[in-house]
Amino acid sequence: MRLVRYGHPGAELPAVIDEDDRSYDARPVTPDYDSAFFGREGIRVLREALDEDRLPEIDLDGQRLGSPIARPPAVVCIGMNYAAHAAESNALPPEKPVIFFKHPSCVVGPGDDIELPPGSLKTDWEVELAVVMSGTPRRLTDPSQAFDYIAGYALSNDVSERALQIEESGGQWSKGKCAATFNPLGPYLRPADEVDPGNLRLRSWVNGEPRQDSTTADLIFSVAEIVVDLSQYMQLLPGDVINTGTPQGVALSGRFPYLSAGDVVAMEIDGLGRQEQRVVD
Repeated sequence: MRLVRYGHPGAELPAVIDEDDRSYDARPVTPDYDSAFFGREGIRVLREALDEDRLPEIDLDGQRLGSPIARPPAVVCIGMNYAAHAAESNALPPEKPVIFFKHPSCVVGPGDDIELPPGSLKTDWEVELAVVMSGTPRRLTDPSQAFDYIAGYALSNDVSERALQIEESGGQWSKGKCAATFNPLGPYLRPADEVDPGNLRLRSWVNGEPRQDSTTADLIFSVAEIVVDLSQYMQLLPGDVINTGTPQGVALSGRFPYLSAGDVVAMEIDGLGRQEQRVVD
């Protein structure tokens, strides 16, 4: 089962795609995939409605896809969560998760343009596994508890402006992370019980040339460990998005040029689909 939102920006409608690639209107269950939906076991209710044939079939051909999550309450990000990426960033692997935030307004559809900030010379791509929360974990003590609070997973591009992030930030990364369009998400959300988050291949390309190719088995802190850590000092909410970190192969490494207007960025995660964006001024 795949949850999607389609239509014009700001006016997307919820839909669901079954395992036979047939699409259905989800509005008999919910007006949108938002915090209220995830907080009231919406995925379970949606699956029951789909299984019981209570959703009208629709045609999504030619439709723009938006983010599969209506604007999340928060976008929490984990920095340097792959050892090889930490190394290419000239940093040691962290002993505890590094946390920063993106503004929820960064979140756009998987095929929407990436807009370069004025004067940007160091805009970078980052393929990441995104976790969407279904509840509020509080001071968890065991990683196995984390999965009780996860709604599902999606493909995320944590776009970054490195000059703003590193050279002008005073040590606070969010300045280089929060520009409009800096978090393409989707194309869809897959429920947590359909995904093994510890064994997913992540890849990215720029203009058809390979950039990143890794697996979530190389995460320094697993999805469960991240949720346990965050639960100690943060009140996560249903619908919150957690970007879990990016593997090596970004422009910050010095091995590839940063993004320019006209470039095309593509990304895939096994089981979570593909997204592609054009870079524009």
